[in-house]
Order: sequence, then C-alpha cells, then structure tokens
Amino acid sequence: KGAVDGLLDLSTAIWRDGQSLPMTPAARAEIAAANDELAANGMRVLGVAFRPLATPRVDNVEQDLVFVGLVAMIDPPRPEVRAAVARCIAAGIRPIMITGDHPLTASYIARDLGIATDDLVLTGNDIDKFDQTELEAAAARVSVFARVSPEHKLRLVEALQNQGHVVAMTGDGVNDAPALKKADIGVAMGITGTDVSKEAADMVLRDD
Repeated sequence: KGAVDGLLDLSTAIWRDGQSLPMTPAARAEIAAANDELAANGMRVLGVAFRPLATPRVDNVEQDLVFVGLVAMIDPPRPEVRAAVARCIAAGIRPIMITGDHPLTASYIARDLGIATDDLVLTGNDIDKFDQTELEAAAARVSVFARVSPEHKLRLVEALQNQGHVVAMTGDGVNDAPALKKADIGVAMGITGTDVSKEAADMVLRDD
C-alpha cells in the first residue's frame, strides 16, 4: 500500500474481474483520474497492490506488482482548527501548510481551513527545480506545499528565515526533526509526537 502514483510506477498488471490483466496506458489513466477525483474532495488516498510469490523470500519484491484498487479515507481537521487559523491571521501570523499529502488533498483542506484562498500548490518536485532565489520567492507567495520530503521542509524554513520571518514549525514525526530544530520555534506534539521530534523542538504541546 502507498501513494497511488508511486505504486503505479511499480505495477505491471491490474486486478480486474477476478483475474490479473496486463496494465495498459488506458488503465493507468483511469486509476490516475479516480485518484485525482477522490483527492480533490479532500480524501486521503492509498493505492493497494500485491505480487504473487513462488517462494517466501525473493529479492526486490516491490516490483511487477498487480494493482488492486484505491482506498480513500477522510481525516477531518479538529473542529477548533478553523478558528485557530483565523486567530493566527488576525494576529499577523501567516499559516503555511507543508505536507506529504497529494496536492489536490492538500489544496482542498487548506482552502477549507482558510490557510489558502486559491488553489495554488507547489510540490517537492517543484522545489527541487528552484534555486535559492526562486524558492524564497515561492515561499513568499505560496501557502500550500505538498508531496514534500524532510529536506524540502528544511529548505522552506530557511527560505522564510532568509526573508526576515520568525518561523514556527509544527511536527510530530522523525522526518520533521531537522525543520523543527532549524525553525525559530519548533513545536512538537506531546501525544502523537516521536521522541526525536520532541527532543528537536523548543516546545511540546501536551494535548497536541
């Protein structure tokens, strides 16, 4: 299971009508369209695939997969989030969403919460193409970054700091630790947060 686009790159077949059939360009397009439609409605989407094995142990198992389907789930924000975002904006704080989610999912949630007023989203692939000047310009105008890596999070924090901003970064995972440490105020989650993220942070929210 995993991101649909990543699994499609590893899948050479599709499970349909109880049998494994060769993956075709039309089938890939159909899966991608279904993924985009679900993500555009704020769903988090996982692809599911399998591979039959003749023996229990095989090297490089994650290849030549049979794509089974999509699983979509809603992960709704807590009820108090919209009000918290509005308070931040009223206080002169600019909220920015940096997430590993699909760009369409991120855009839907950001607009729903008031973090963004448009559907402009940049991805980790976009960030990889930017030099420092271009990244700083993007950080100044874009409020939603999706499909990002820990390195991208760190670069975005640095880009904002280079423009004279005081940056507070929230996170809970091991991959958030570098950006939490680099930020002027690193904020970790006390309940769901990993030990690594808590150690890297300046502040820990006991109730998340």
